[in-house]
Amino acid sequence: MRELGLAITDEQISELEAHIYDVDFAKATAEEKLTRHDVMAHVHVFAELCPKAAPIIHLGATSCYVGDNTDLIILRDGFEILLPKLAGCIHRLAGFADQYRSLPTLGFTHLQPAQLTTVGKRACLWLQELLMDERAIRRARDDLRFRGVKGTTGTQASFLQLFNGDSSKVKTLDKLVTKMAGFENAFIICGQTYTRKTDVESVAVLSSLGATVHKICSDIRLLANMKELEEPFESTQIGSSAMPYKRNPMRSERACSIARHLMSLHNNTLNTAATQWMERTLDDSANRRITLAEAFLSADSILVTLQNISEGIVVYPKVIERHIRQELPFMSAENVIMAMVKAGGDRQVCHEHIRVLSQEAGAQVKQHGLDNDLVDRIRKTPYFAPILPQLDSLLDPSTFVGRAPDQVTEFLQEEVHPVLEKYKGKIDKPAILEI
Repeated sequence: MRELGLAITDEQISELEAHIYDVDFAKATAEEKLTRHDVMAHVHVFAELCPKAAPIIHLGATSCYVGDNTDLIILRDGFEILLPKLAGCIHRLAGFADQYRSLPTLGFTHLQPAQLTTVGKRACLWLQELLMDERAIRRARDDLRFRGVKGTTGTQASFLQLFNGDSSKVKTLDKLVTKMAGFENAFIICGQTYTRKTDVESVAVLSSLGATVHKICSDIRLLANMKELEEPFESTQIGSSAMPYKRNPMRSERACSIARHLMSLHNNTLNTAATQWMERTLDDSANRRITLAEAFLSADSILVTLQNISEGIVVYPKVIERHIRQELPFMSAENVIMAMVKAGGDRQVCHEHIRVLSQEAGAQVKQHGLDNDLVDRIRKTPYFAPILPQLDSLLDPSTFVGRAPDQVTEFLQEEVHPVLEKYKGKIDKPAILEI
């Protein structure tokens, strides 16, 4: 402001700079109990430390100038903290996907066995959503605008008065303060506060991240139940006080729990934005102090947990293979029919043979709890003699996964690695859970 002609002395500025780090926060807390106003409590305490500069402290400003601009800086810096952590999760899961890109596993639709996929391809489904979250959070960060120097109801009237009606100086001050705070742009229009739609957009991307992490960790919990994979489990870790054999997926459960809370916070920001009467109402204040902080803390927590999980996922190929053997005979029916047709058989006749044998094998599984013996029944049926030499190859799980391994490679190269390039040198630190 001095640069633009206001009467502010070097002595006043030096006095303010000399006391930046020795503010008595306990005294400010006591003052706030008296004034019931956080900003003015700090203004009073700082003014006592800086009596010469007291007249210019908070000059032309409002409490929202302090609070809202600070909140925007915190939002920006919060995104800056979260993005490398999200990239760290993407980096670990990308390695996992690449390692298991060709390992066949049962795919599930409606949580019922469906066509085969691969372990790596399933991990790419997780990665794709995390990439969408990275893009959304980065956009939310880049879309942030500073509130800047706008005055009590956003009209800049107080600053216009300070500069004796010189509108150009008010605009210049707004741009200077915005640039000093590290923002490219400021809102041209605002009320007493920056629009609370900014909070809606900021928390929305974090809540969306919560949904992604919840889905990933739910999948891990379901797969752990099937004993196909496990999250990290320390040698001294106890799964249950009553059942010593338990290996509960506590990390994934914790991530789901906090993610569920994170998802619920978006509704708070919507309600706050909807109840901003006229130029501003104060019932947003306490809510935002909780909601914004908890959104970023919750997002941070689930990302640290997810990275820790992804650094130590254990896959059990033999269990996966057993599950495939239990279901693959049914899934191979079409391959068997096509092989018989190529060998000169009638498709409809073959279909009927397979249908009858499949029902018999299904009864063995469902009614008697036995293994699926459809393949043995096919081998023992004379009708299928022409294709018996190729039956094993028809049942090779790797022939049922389509282009999944190639899709994983293409996806990692074309979509994942370019994103990770943005975070080089920021994603190598392991995630450690204290408890």
